[in-house]
Amino acid sequence: MATQAPRCTGFLQPMLYLDVADQIKQRILAGHYLPGDRLPSLRTLSDQLKVSIATVQQAYRRLENDGILEPRPQSGFYVKPQAMPPTAAPRTTMALPSPSIVNTGELAMRILHATRMPGMIQLGAAVPDTYFLPTHSLQRGLRQLLKPNNAQHWHHYEFPPGNDALRRQIARRSDSAGFNPTPEDILITNGCQEALILSLRAIARPGDIIAVESPTFYGILQAIESLQMKVLEIPAHPHSGISVEALAMALEQWPIKACVITPSFNNPLGACMDEGAKRAVAHLLAQHDVPLIEDDIYGELAHHGPRPSAIKAYDRKGNVVYCSSFSKTISPGLRVGWVSGGRFHEKIVYLKYLANFATATPNQQLLAEFLTRQGYDRYLREIRNTYAKQIARLSQAIVQFFPLGTKITQPVGGFILWIEMPRECDALKLYYIAAEHQIAIAPGPLFSAKRKYRHHIRLNAAIPWTPAVESAIAQLGQLAKGLQKGTHHR
Repeated sequence: MATQAPRCTGFLQPMLYLDVADQIKQRILAGHYLPGDRLPSLRTLSDQLKVSIATVQQAYRRLENDGILEPRPQSGFYVKPQAMPPTAAPRTTMALPSPSIVNTGELAMRILHATRMPGMIQLGAAVPDTYFLPTHSLQRGLRQLLKPNNAQHWHHYEFPPGNDALRRQIARRSDSAGFNPTPEDILITNGCQEALILSLRAIARPGDIIAVESPTFYGILQAIESLQMKVLEIPAHPHSGISVEALAMALEQWPIKACVITPSFNNPLGACMDEGAKRAVAHLLAQHDVPLIEDDIYGELAHHGPRPSAIKAYDRKGNVVYCSSFSKTISPGLRVGWVSGGRFHEKIVYLKYLANFATATPNQQLLAEFLTRQGYDRYLREIRNTYAKQIARLSQAIVQFFPLGTKITQPVGGFILWIEMPRECDALKLYYIAAEHQIAIAPGPLFSAKRKYRHHIRLNAAIPWTPAVESAIAQLGQLAKGLQKGTHHR
C-alpha cells in the first residue's frame, strides 16, 4: 500500500527555500504579482506549495534581501516597486522655437474614430476603460435621481454658472489643490476641453501666440487651431515638466498672449512640476502680465502621496485660469468639467452662455449627488494604486517586447506612458501598421504643432490587462522591431 510522501521541510532540504523563492520570483516576472501587491500569507503559500511555513518564510526573506519583496509590519510581504527602465532623454534646449500654425486635426480625428471601431485594442486614446470607473456608485445615484420628485428638475436649464450643489462640492475639494475658490468662482462646462476653449477665447484673438509645453495634449493644439491662433512650443522634461528657463526666454522674445500648461501628470509625458517650479511660473507670468490657462485634469491621480498643488495656489492677481473635469476620474461620458477664471471669469461665463446655454442638467445633478455621498475619496485611493500597478505592468511589457534601446517615461500619476523608440522606428508608420492588426496607438507627431517626436508613441494603461492586451503589446513590439530592421514597408 502506497504511503503519503512526507511533507518537505527546510530542515530536511535546506535548499528547498531557494526553489520556492525562484517560483515566487517567476510569478512576479510573469505579472501575477505587481509592484505594491501583497503576497499570500506564510500559511496560505505553505499549503499551496506543500512546504513548511519556515521554508516559505526563508524564501520571502531571501527575496527581501534581493530587493524584490518588502515586509510591512502586521501586514505581510509585498512586491517592492522596482526601478523602471531609463526615461526618454530630456528634450529641453535653450534654442528658442518660432510660432507655428497647428495642423494636426485630421490625424487626431483618425485616432478618435479608432476608439469606435469594434475589435480594436484601445491603446491610443487616453480614456479610462469603464472597468476602472465607479459605475456602480453612479448607478445608485442615478436610481435616486430617477425618483419622480427628483426627475422633474431634470427638464430645466442649469444656466451658467451651473448647478449650485456641484459648484459647492468642487469649491470644497479645491482645498486639496491649494486654493480656495467660492462656488461663485466656478463655472460648469462640457468637459475640460470646453473650459480650455472658452478660456482661450476670453484671453486671446486670432493670430495671437499661445505658449504650450512640448510635447502637449493634441486637444490643446486643436483648440488653438480652431481659434486661428499660433502655437509656440516650450520644451518640457519627462520628469519636471515645462522648462521655466526656456519659458522665460520666450517671454522676452515673443509677444505671447497666453500660456497653457498641465503641471501635474501632463499628457503625454506624465511629468509633474515641483512646487518651486510652479511658484516660479506663476510669478514669471504675472511679471509679464501673461495669463496662464492651467489644465489640471490629471491632478487627482497621484499614484502615491498627497495630491500635488495647482499653480493656481500661487496666483495672487487672478492671472491663472484653472480648468479641470471629472472625465479622467468619474466618467468621460458625462462631459462635466469646470473653470475658475480669475480676472477673466465673468467673460468666460458670458461666452459659455453664448456657446450652448448650459451643460446638461441631469449630468450635473448626478455628479453633485455622487460627490455629496463622500465616496469619491475612497474611490480615488483605490484607483490611484490601481493605475500605479497598470503603469508598472505596461512598462514591464514594453521592456520585454519592444526593440532594444526603447525608452519610457516614469510617471508618478495618471495612466499614460510616453515611449521613445529607436530612430529607425517611425511612429506614423507604426500607427498605420498597428491599425491593420486591430491595435490603436497615438503617434508622437500628434503632440506637436511642428510634427516632432517622429519616433515616439503614447500608450494608455487604463485598460484591463487581458491575454488579448498582452498579445497586442507583444505584437506592437514585433512590428516596431520590423520597422527597425526595415522589413515593414508602406
